[in-house]
Amino acid sequence: MMGVAMGVGFSIAMSSLMEGSQRDFIMRIVDNMPHIVMKDEFRANPLQPVDQVYRQGAVELKGLKPKDEIRGIKAPWNKIETLEAMPGLKVAPTLSSQIFFSFGGKEVAATLLGIDVERERAATSIESDIETEGGLDNLNGAANGIIMGRGLAAKLGAGLHDTLTATSAAGVVMKMKVVGLFHTGVISVDSSQSYALLKKAQILADRPNVINLMRIKMQDPLMAMDTASILEKRWGYKSESWQESNEGLLGAFAIRNAVMYITVSAILIVASFGIFNVVSTVVFEKTRDIAILRSMGFEPADIRGIFLLEGFLVGLLGALLGWALGFGLCQILGMIRFNIKMMTEVQGFLLHSTWIHYTGSGAVAATSATIAAWLPARKASRLKPVDIIRGAA
Repeated sequence: MMGVAMGVGFSIAMSSLMEGSQRDFIMRIVDNMPHIVMKDEFRANPLQPVDQVYRQGAVELKGLKPKDEIRGIKAPWNKIETLEAMPGLKVAPTLSSQIFFSFGGKEVAATLLGIDVERERAATSIESDIETEGGLDNLNGAANGIIMGRGLAAKLGAGLHDTLTATSAAGVVMKMKVVGLFHTGVISVDSSQSYALLKKAQILADRPNVINLMRIKMQDPLMAMDTASILEKRWGYKSESWQESNEGLLGAFAIRNAVMYITVSAILIVASFGIFNVVSTVVFEKTRDIAILRSMGFEPADIRGIFLLEGFLVGLLGALLGWALGFGLCQILGMIRFNIKMMTEVQGFLLHSTWIHYTGSGAVAATSATIAAWLPARKASRLKPVDIIRGAA
């Protein structure tokens, strides 16, 4: 019974730990990243006129030079009005550009997002991560204000109210004042991202009136993939859902979950099959009692049912004790605190227990215990009273 209890308890703790870390990571992605990003690019290069005419033919083009086009989403504000008219959608128009920040002799490459404050506030949760009083409104209160990630500021050795030199790929140089710091807990964001007003970012990048990203927040994040496909078919611009952007990680989580459940099931089955030895010993010790029951008219099925019931009850009691043990382990693990910086910052064990973990582990334990009791129960049902009495004599 204790073997079953320990198997159930540790399986609950392991399942809660794995699911907790996965849910925390996904929630950080959903909260800190847009659900859909429409980019100023296309998934496939447009067909040349000759390819459109001779679709099935072998075509060779010589001396073809790609047209120099100004990157950016065409007629962005018309598209923004259309998107905002859709129920449950919020849009943050953005100009994303690569910038070099200089401060105190240090130079760090970073991403500068030019934003519309009100739409950014509605479409993202970045304001809740800003550690400075005033939030995004601080950008409106400074001539060339910038809000940057705490990790990025640490790389530069800069702090609040410091003035940095920002240099764009276009060669434009601008003095910018740090008016806020944010901390999302996602290392890649905190160490490389910064925000400025859209107009300031367009001036710095030398791209007036250009928007190259539309970051979209949905009321139901699970509908992001279908909505992104609809938008891409409508306007042609590449639209990535958060599931597509993190496809590799989500696939890794699926593989990890499969390995975890196989391992947990193996632990429970091995622990439950310890009942085989228990029931076999009981059958051996109760041979004379079995003979008496058979002589009193008990059928083989009745004898088999007795020992199967014994195996099931031992498994059930072990599962109940395992639930208590699993609950206790989760409470203990939840109190442990540490600080690890990986893809996200973790400050302790992240656990998430559900009734599925408890009922699933209990059901597997009870079922495995009943199956383990089958062979000795079957052997007991085949014992013949005459042979037992003869052997005793």
